[in-house]
Amino acid sequence: MRLDKYLSDMGEGTRSQLKKMIKDGRVTVDGITEKDPGAHVSADSVIFIGDRKIAYEDNVYLMMNKPAGVLSAARDPRQETVLDLIEEPKRKDLFPAGRLDIDTTGLLLITNDGKLAHYLLSPAHHVDKSYKALIEGKVTEDDVSAFAKGFKYDEDLVSMPAELEILEYSSDMAAGNSESQQRSKNSDDVNGSYDEDEKAADTEAYGQLFTTVLVTIREGKFHQIKKMFHARGKEVLKLQRVSFGTLKLDDKLKEGEYRRLTSEEIKELMVLIKKMSYSDRA
Repeated sequence: MRLDKYLSDMGEGTRSQLKKMIKDGRVTVDGITEKDPGAHVSADSVIFIGDRKIAYEDNVYLMMNKPAGVLSAARDPRQETVLDLIEEPKRKDLFPAGRLDIDTTGLLLITNDGKLAHYLLSPAHHVDKSYKALIEGKVTEDDVSAFAKGFKYDEDLVSMPAELEILEYSSDMAAGNSESQQRSKNSDDVNGSYDEDEKAADTEAYGQLFTTVLVTIREGKFHQIKKMFHARGKEVLKLQRVSFGTLKLDDKLKEGEYRRLTSEEIKELMVLIKKMSYSDRA
């Protein structure tokens, strides 16, 4: 590839900036000053800008804990995007693999590997995506059964079977807060339907009830989880993606932080992609 493209791919500047830098003699290739921006180089070339080595990286894989209020997009003229949060590497070919709603937080894969993104996002492959959600209202075993069977949740949309697990009840919107009143999900009140008399009794005893759940879906239609709960008479207040395929959100990452995937995480992703490619050929 051209020397200026190599440096541009690595986020070292615009092509015009890089051409001037190269012509000014600030770049060496394999120990020799190179002043031709179009000089041929490869990923194995040893390239320096001044005393700083610029190693070529073909594919980049970053895990981000996406914060609320930031778009899952490469760029937007009006709003902050997840790529605006990336400080290094400053590559122009990075993009988020899939989208999270602007108010949804959690696991987002940012990469430049289009093939991997295609396999992970293709509706034909049904890659698992798990979300922790805070629900306004009481989720019951009837809801769990409905999610497991799949149901019509919009005028034209029917969900595939999904897994719904009730984690806890709370009278505090900050579910999981140790100071909140919580009710065990193993108690009898989880089973069966939840009629208005029971709802009134619970509300009088505990105040407004909230349910923390874990939902796993194998598709990703627009606002799907929110629409599914809405169709069941409940509202999603908070939504956080905690896993995507083989990836699990690193709980050490604060919202807005990111890190490179480990070699083991990349290996597991590649094994998953390999299985899907075999399935496509079957």
